[in-house]
Amino acid sequence: MLGLIGAVLSNVYPFKAGGQYTRKDVFRTLGIEDPGGGSWYTGYTSHEDDHFIFCGVGTAGRTGHDYQNRFVGDELIWFGKSQSRLHQPSIQSLLHPAGHVYLFFREDNREAFTFAGLAHPKSYKNSSPVQVTWTFGGTEFNRPEVLPEEVLDPQSVSEGAKKTVTVNVYERDPNARRQCLKRWGVKCAVCNFDFESMYGEIGRGFIHVHHLKPLAEVGEEYELNPVADLRPVCPNCHAMLHRKRPALSISELKQLINDIG
Repeated sequence: MLGLIGAVLSNVYPFKAGGQYTRKDVFRTLGIEDPGGGSWYTGYTSHEDDHFIFCGVGTAGRTGHDYQNRFVGDELIWFGKSQSRLHQPSIQSLLHPAGHVYLFFREDNREAFTFAGLAHPKSYKNSSPVQVTWTFGGTEFNRPEVLPEEVLDPQSVSEGAKKTVTVNVYERDPNARRQCLKRWGVKCAVCNFDFESMYGEIGRGFIHVHHLKPLAEVGEEYELNPVADLRPVCPNCHAMLHRKRPALSISELKQLINDIG
């Protein structure tokens, strides 16, 4: 049965969302010795009032277990250990923490972990293993992948009325975003704008990603290829790409800019 729950906030450790950390990096930040094994190396554990989750996304762990953890947009569907059940104290403590839940993930079990942010349980299922949907809102961290292209309902609405939006989850998936930027970089694919060059440190890594395939053509069985289907674009160009329906292609928008120039 699906349930909704909240989390308690307190002081936080200075992990940066999107930053890469090994477990040893985490231990140094917490000021503790590397235990060399135990609960710190088996998925999730607690330290004082806080909890720490280390999980694979789209990959099996070093023990060979693949729990099918996956991002849907900027939310993570996560599974506890094989025999975990909702009533277990370790799971209840995760869902109702006295402090924070720090969630780290990786797509390759030979790589460092990426800090996803302070995790808040949005919902859970009393399954075995336990399934939890984690969100990462309400923290001081900026997660640049949470920059959806919101497509307004094409039906007209009166001023002040509620609007319905469809969010392109492919543009919000942090795994897809990272693979896209690893291949294409962080400069705008249309105008070549670089936020770090203009704004310094605060602009480092900031960019939208644009989904090349129109939403109307994306079916339920569609499998995203982050390198082929996504491109980095600045917010201005992203907005201009979506000024028409279907969206302009990157080459078409480039041509418009060249024609004006």
